[in-house]
Amino acid sequence: MNASNASNTRNATLAGQQPIRILVADDHPIVRDGLVAILSGQRDFTVVGEAANGEEVVALVRKLRPDVLLLDLAMPVLDGVGALERLRAEGITVNAIVFTAYDTDERIMAAVRAGAQGYLLKGAPREEVFRAVRVAHQGGSLLTPLVASKLLRAMERPHEGKTGAPPTLTPRERTTLNLLARGLQNKEIAHELGITERTVKYHVGAVLRKLGAGNRTEAVALAAQQGLVQL
Repeated sequence: MNASNASNTRNATLAGQQPIRILVADDHPIVRDGLVAILSGQRDFTVVGEAANGEEVVALVRKLRPDVLLLDLAMPVLDGVGALERLRAEGITVNAIVFTAYDTDERIMAAVRAGAQGYLLKGAPREEVFRAVRVAHQGGSLLTPLVASKLLRAMERPHEGKTGAPPTLTPRERTTLNLLARGLQNKEIAHELGITERTVKYHVGAVLRKLGAGNRTEAVALAAQQGLVQL
């Protein structure tokens, strides 16, 4: 760990919280160095590893178990989607944020299906990157308007010509879903509804199961497609 990261760790620990442990994956050294530099400037972040290809991502997630994975899609050996799919096949969960220049509908859909919680385009303001890391660390969903619209288009294509009633949600599940669509985390939802985080997790699990979604981001997109929420 370098001096900057060590300082971040001490600062976060002194503040009474553990730093968010981040793995940065990008095959371009300059981009990777830049991300590490700006992330290391946040007192509650510490970069625990760097990967230049998908194989390294899988190996380092296995070894380091980071809190958040900041992941490029276009990498050699194994791309970002392939890395997420392999980790999921092994039963390893990680809060992944895709950070890429590719904004095609198919790429976004593939990343979300593989388990990505958020999708940021390179060139996003650093404050947006910082917020994304913090939200992902808390298990929140991240869908910017641009990404949400592309994701919805991609999800509509396989269903063209098909009809089907949306799932039946209880009033509490519908309320939980609407709060998920606003990007709220479990702790915030619990405060909003006056219930425990454990109960929130139960309702979120029920929503995901009824929608047939693999994660919150996909659940929100599916719900929007079926008219259950508005993005």
